[in-house]
Amino acid sequence: MSGTEFWATQFLNGLQLSMLLFLLSVGLTIIFGLMHFVNLAHGALYMLGAYIGVSIAMWTDNYWAAFFGAPIGVTIIGIALYTGVIKRMRKEGPMSQVLVTFGLIFVIVDLVRIVWGSIALGIPTPEILQGQVSIFGISYPAYRMFIIALGLAVMAGLSLMLARTSYGAMLRASVENGEMASAMGIDVEKLLFSVFCVGCALAGLAGVVAAPVFSATPAMATDILIPTLIVVVIGGLGSLTGAIVGSLIVGFIQTFGAVLLPSFSSILVYILLAGTLIIRPEGLVPARK
Repeated sequence: MSGTEFWATQFLNGLQLSMLLFLLSVGLTIIFGLMHFVNLAHGALYMLGAYIGVSIAMWTDNYWAAFFGAPIGVTIIGIALYTGVIKRMRKEGPMSQVLVTFGLIFVIVDLVRIVWGSIALGIPTPEILQGQVSIFGISYPAYRMFIIALGLAVMAGLSLMLARTSYGAMLRASVENGEMASAMGIDVEKLLFSVFCVGCALAGLAGVVAAPVFSATPAMATDILIPTLIVVVIGGLGSLTGAIVGSLIVGFIQTFGAVLLPSFSSILVYILLAGTLIIRPEGLVPARK
């Protein structure tokens, strides 16, 4: 592999990681910004998406059944968590929310170990996405290119929805000033619930999409949590654009840092996080001015 091909491949790897982080972080950042709720259990929903996808793929021998079924299954679980825990904790302080949702991570992880065990499980790549594809003369795994295309498609769809639909307008108004939006007749509670469901579905989608590449393990719940929180903080709470920017920054720093500065790659994103909190604590592209 030539030098140009190597760096182009690393670029695509960084873009693929960025798209996974975006799928997971966009729901979390909107929930943070709109509901003012610190849901650390979001990473556990990502893990459940992978495991539910593994089970559906085993039962049906069909990747696409898992692809569409896992987000639905995770959304149902998310609704149960919202009804039983999150809705009741919304009026509590951030520390209480952190402690409760952090505890939920361990509860869900232990339940996963009981049901699926601790051995890594995977989903076979669908036949249509096996092998390599050529892009700009570079050979790259077709499935990883699918992840990039999926992330870009979700990104474009959410951007159009927020910018061009009445739902998007109501959501932007609620993020900017929830009390004023409620006074104008917007059912903010229903809007909050729908946003939470969308966030759960995207977490489940990220999990099932990641399973063929990284396999499903109980460690997924915590391994992805810190990078996702860093994306949210760097980008800005409640900001779709911030989620896009933060995901790209963190994804490329982790990918190229592992190549250029392997001894320091694990701390580069933390240095960036500290710098952002010091210089621009509201994030690079905050929803609120």
